[in-house]
Amino acid sequence: MAKYTAKHSKEKEQAGCAFRTSIGGQALIEGILMRGPKRQAIVCRTKEGLVEKTEDLKLLKDKYPVLGVPLIRGTMIFIDSMVKGMQALTYSANLLPEDEQGEPDKLDQWIEAHFSQEKAQKLIVGLAVMLGLALSIGLFVFLPTLLVRLINWKESFSLPLINLLEGVLRVLILLAYMFLVSKVKDVKRLFSYHGAEHKTIFCYEHGNPLTVENVRREGRFHPRCGTSFLLVVVLVSILVNLLFNFLFPITNVFARIGCHILLIPIVVGISYEINRWCGGHDNKLSAVLSAPGKWLQHITTNEPDDSMIECAIRAMELVIPEEKGSDAWGS
Repeated sequence: MAKYTAKHSKEKEQAGCAFRTSIGGQALIEGILMRGPKRQAIVCRTKEGLVEKTEDLKLLKDKYPVLGVPLIRGTMIFIDSMVKGMQALTYSANLLPEDEQGEPDKLDQWIEAHFSQEKAQKLIVGLAVMLGLALSIGLFVFLPTLLVRLINWKESFSLPLINLLEGVLRVLILLAYMFLVSKVKDVKRLFSYHGAEHKTIFCYEHGNPLTVENVRREGRFHPRCGTSFLLVVVLVSILVNLLFNFLFPITNVFARIGCHILLIPIVVGISYEINRWCGGHDNKLSAVLSAPGKWLQHITTNEPDDSMIECAIRAMELVIPEEKGSDAWGS
């Protein structure tokens, strides 16, 4: 029976879903963040049971419609997701028992001593987001460019070859980073919650009741995964930088780094549109485009236990809109 259900689940996943939801999620520390069209919910497991937190979403595109325009919206959604995701991670970390919480560093202590609790929280989250962006730029822009410059110390490589080598290094660095962090004990649990999030979304899209048994049977590799988006960004950056350097040949290493940074909003914008299109289609092209992201999910998702699935189900229930179908992908 187990073999049949696993095969049946895989066939359903490959065949796609009759309904595709725009609801997405994020794994937290012992919990799940689910984000629907109107509100988001955080559900974390503590020693006392499940802790829930819901809030209405305030989208910048509702106030400034231009931010919802294709190619522009991708960067704004990415930044907004980073901020809200970091806030949710901080919230989930604060729910841990005191003996499991790490000591705040000196900068956090200084901020907490000089600002109100609300302002301190915003500052700490803002700094965490900026550090995350700086780390990403360092790993995927500075490091590959400098490494290729060292390899090409005789300056004998052509520009297309330099761009290709930088792109290959970005992919390898991303895979190595994901693989290494996946071996950390706490991250393994985080990736299991990630798997619970995907399985729950699949169960909802297939129109099945949200029960632990039904969710457990679903696949964990989802074509609209935010982690997969990172790999798409890296791959798109290769093509964008190839085209840019064909039009504007630049060999100086620091000028190249500067151009790579300036091109990030364009790369993110294009990547978001590709991800959005793939999420709304089931054909050979969408399958090819979403395949690398699904491969990456072999590293970034693990099979969850029942308690993790319960968290994901409750988070999903809290964000499903009252109007049926109003959360359809692309609506």
